[in-house]
Amino acid sequence: MRFPYWLVPIFSATVWLAMLLAMLLTWVVDGKPHLPTMDVGQVVPFISDIGAWKMKPVFIAMGTVTVVSFDLAFISERWLRHRGKLTPNTSVWQKTFAVISIIASVVGAAGLILLTIFDALHHPNVHDICLVLFIGGYVVSAIFVCAEYQRLGIHYRQFRILRISFWIKLAFILIEVGLAIGFGVATTNNNNHRNTAGIFEWVVALVYSFYVMSYFLDFLPAFSKNGQTMTTEEMAMQDSAAPYAGRERYDGGALPYQNQDAYSSRYAQQTRGWRV
Repeated sequence: MRFPYWLVPIFSATVWLAMLLAMLLTWVVDGKPHLPTMDVGQVVPFISDIGAWKMKPVFIAMGTVTVVSFDLAFISERWLRHRGKLTPNTSVWQKTFAVISIIASVVGAAGLILLTIFDALHHPNVHDICLVLFIGGYVVSAIFVCAEYQRLGIHYRQFRILRISFWIKLAFILIEVGLAIGFGVATTNNNNHRNTAGIFEWVVALVYSFYVMSYFLDFLPAFSKNGQTMTTEEMAMQDSAAPYAGRERYDGGALPYQNQDAYSSRYAQQTRGWRV
């Protein structure tokens, strides 16, 4: 039984969502207190406002688990692609894009970990810089993943999942950049739109969780229905058999020409009585 790599991004996204829910519910259950980092008239707290409160240990621990496990998903994907368990890269540029995406994700992870430590109450300037690193790192990472998948999709047109994954990541880039711009405008508008900015930040965090979860799709082609890792050639056989619904199809294992005796015997039975 091989390790189910597709569970890694799901685990990461689940931890992130659980953290957001725990922080928000704790604030609500405590009577929605006006936290020290909230401005006058602000009723929607930033995630960082709650993270600088008594929920700081949760913010640090669960935030760290999220980004570390997510970065492990990036590394695992690169490893499986290198081993041929996922569609292998066909050019140096594709490999370069993959490496840059991993580096950018590490920068984003470092940004989140540091912003949870340097909270908005005691280190506001450092906190804001780390926030930019967090969002910017993962957006840049998504851009280079898109570039890699766009090139892979050209060479492996038979794998529709590459195109699906590409469009999901492109949508993430466009949505997150748009939300980040809205968040930035709202936070710099003389404190008149702090509640709007708070809403933007929570939405950005939710979109990020679904982006993380979407990476489970990238690992699915590496596994057959019984959980065994498949080679690229086997995946192609399975995908090409898809249009023949209702007929016997390839589900992994030895290819026909890898088991000539069984294949020849089966062919002889099917053609028995035929005149050649």
